[in-house]
Amino acid sequence: MSILVAPLNEAVAAGQKAAAIDAAMIAKLTDMAGDFAINLTVAILIFALTLFASKWAARAARNGLSRMRGFRHDPTVLSFATQVVRVIVIIIGMIAVLQRLGVQTTSIIAVLGAASLAVGLALQGTLSNVASGIMLLILRPYRVGDVVDVGGMSGTVQRLDLFTTQLSNANNHKIVIPNSKVLSDPLTNLTGQQTRRVEIHFGVGYGDDLNKARCVLADMAAAHEQVLPDPHPWTGVTALLDSSVQVTLHAWVKVEDWWQTQADLMQGGKEALDAAGIEIPFPHQVAVPYGDEETLPGSEKPIRPPAAESRKSDGEG
Repeated sequence: MSILVAPLNEAVAAGQKAAAIDAAMIAKLTDMAGDFAINLTVAILIFALTLFASKWAARAARNGLSRMRGFRHDPTVLSFATQVVRVIVIIIGMIAVLQRLGVQTTSIIAVLGAASLAVGLALQGTLSNVASGIMLLILRPYRVGDVVDVGGMSGTVQRLDLFTTQLSNANNHKIVIPNSKVLSDPLTNLTGQQTRRVEIHFGVGYGDDLNKARCVLADMAAAHEQVLPDPHPWTGVTALLDSSVQVTLHAWVKVEDWWQTQADLMQGGKEALDAAGIEIPFPHQVAVPYGDEETLPGSEKPIRPPAAESRKSDGEG
């Protein structure tokens, strides 16, 4: 009987021990699940607060920059700055979420750093455009709406991204220029100032009164409603050409009136010189006889010199 009781007691003891271990594991798993549920809940709250904080920070950045005179009329800089603030807040919030879930963020940051180095070496040209775009946003040599000339390509700035600058020329052609080229090539901002000078060259005859021609052009320009009175229109002789004397007209206008005013002054100057009886000459061509042959006007048959005719008569005789 004792032989049967001993194994039974051992089995009961083993069962009780296994039950105790299972109970401990269940309790531990329950604690882990409870901790994970709490951490997950807190992480979700942190993520929600991060999204709210990113929107609030972006709105605050936009409102703050809008109060600055240098940024309030520059939508490109405002959009770029708000996006940067929003992304930074979201990145900080995501790091806090991962830390709350028990993820070792230091190793992730190291891996991302190594990956960023590899990607950076592979995308040097693209990253140079990004760096140039950031420099353009900081230096702001032009703004959206300005008319610029970059490397011989002119147009109105439509958009400035981190990678490219988009222009639209007078024919409504879309021109996309990499930011690195914009930053490295000479750039002319045609509308960067409030006023702009109109320069037109007129040719008058050598026999005409130059002072009269200058006064006629200056009075014509001063009478135009878009020409600014200060500085007063200027005229002067700037070149002695082959068939005319070059008289140059300078007049200052507002930037937005430059194109139409230049066309008006060119037409008005021609009409004013005609009304004053001042000739606007054009190049002349002079026909020079070749050799010793002469041709009568309106005749294609050459006329031989008298000596040639006499030699021909003597030869025939």
